[in-house]
Amino acid sequence: MRIVIAGGHGRIALRLERLLAAAGHEVAGVIRKPEQADDLREAGAEPVVMDLESASVEMVAAVLQGADAAVFAAGAGPGSGAARKVTVDRDAAVLLADAAERAGVRRVLVVSAMRADPAHPGDEVFDAYLRAKGEADVNIRARPGLDWTVLRPGLLTDEPGTGLVCLEASTGRGPVSRDDVAATLAELVDTPATAGLTLELIAGSVPVPVAVKAVAGN
Repeated sequence: MRIVIAGGHGRIALRLERLLAAAGHEVAGVIRKPEQADDLREAGAEPVVMDLESASVEMVAAVLQGADAAVFAAGAGPGSGAARKVTVDRDAAVLLADAAERAGVRRVLVVSAMRADPAHPGDEVFDAYLRAKGEADVNIRARPGLDWTVLRPGLLTDEPGTGLVCLEASTGRGPVSRDDVAATLAELVDTPATAGLTLELIAGSVPVPVAVKAVAGN
């Protein structure tokens, strides 16, 4: 499959690119900074330099042309203010969905956040982040033209992955390694029966492939 990842230089995205490339998929990663290109090539992905905060739907659709799936793994990142939570975490996700529909790419996976909610209260930047993620999720889940899956990981860590997770509609709070998030995304890409599901993910005791098959009803 050809898979396009928005936010291709993120810590989850780079892990995902390595996994997908190792499995024989053709992977492209959308990045904002040209100097990040070599990291993507090292991970086995084709770098596509494009700023999703200023790109048009037509520009993103051109990148998605011929793809089998798109993954939104972009984020404004630590240190960014509330305004960029809107322009990246919300607007760029909606832009990717718009472009996927235009390019005829039905399969879209979104890396969201646990507790994402358009009505999340609070005035802190993290509160704005959860509202932005929630608004993006609501927008994408309302699209019958997409086979979407929303993944909401718990507290992200850089601990080595164990390959053992808890993946359910509601897991409760908990940590999860970025390695295991990437492994779960790679499995979800290959499991179209998870379309239409919003899933929470934390560390657990079930091997990733088994957990994904369980939520898919297999």
